[in-house]
Amino acid sequence: MSVLTEDDVRRMIAHDELHEKGDFYLTPKQIITPSARAYLAEKNITIKNKEDLESEAEPMDLKEEVLFDTLFGAKLTEKPEHMTHLRGNLLVFKDHPRIAFRGAMDSLEAEIIMVQVLAEKQGLKKLVKDLEEIIRFVRNLVRCEVSGEPLNEFNLQGLDAPALRAHSHHPSQYYGMHHFLPTYRHGEMVANLNKLRTLTRESELVAYRAFKDEYGQATREDLIRALNRLSSLFWIMMFKYLTDQYKE
Repeated sequence: MSVLTEDDVRRMIAHDELHEKGDFYLTPKQIITPSARAYLAEKNITIKNKEDLESEAEPMDLKEEVLFDTLFGAKLTEKPEHMTHLRGNLLVFKDHPRIAFRGAMDSLEAEIIMVQVLAEKQGLKKLVKDLEEIIRFVRNLVRCEVSGEPLNEFNLQGLDAPALRAHSHHPSQYYGMHHFLPTYRHGEMVANLNKLRTLTRESELVAYRAFKDEYGQATREDLIRALNRLSSLFWIMMFKYLTDQYKE
């Protein structure tokens, strides 16, 4: 089972393997991430099943109907509007907790891009780069959730998970300033970084609801832990901004 990400789609377009307003044929063993699906739609590229390509020359009465599976055991010949893909041809209702998690991650990524735009306007190139690293990290979290792969140990802005926790808990030791309560006086950028921090915490709660078992234990602690550390990173970025570490 392979996962097609937005980066894969961008690379295929750059290498002329895909063209705008064309077709993309998805194999049965491919999973497509929500951001990749959205980018294909943005480029007016239609997603089709590879079986359709292989059977185009066959008589219509020889074609088999495509069936969709559901969690409640029903087999469907068409995808209802109130259902969406969990993985492959498995459909779930759109309010499924894991679909809610993917939506939360999409929203978080969109907000990060908005802050990137602001940082670019302010000439904070290092901040733009740090945010781009976070976007790639968020997309990888979604890829691991969709594919079921475990998240490997990670490093963000030169800090591993224990270091992220230490830097956010002891800012006076690493940045020469104490914890603070954000206010409008800290300016637009700090307000936006703080918003990213709170959105990440909300995404962490959505992830817990999506991956807790009947006993309340998290089945994907790797993803929940990653979001916890990411919220710590946004605190760190506020300290870095206020101590002029993002000035060129």
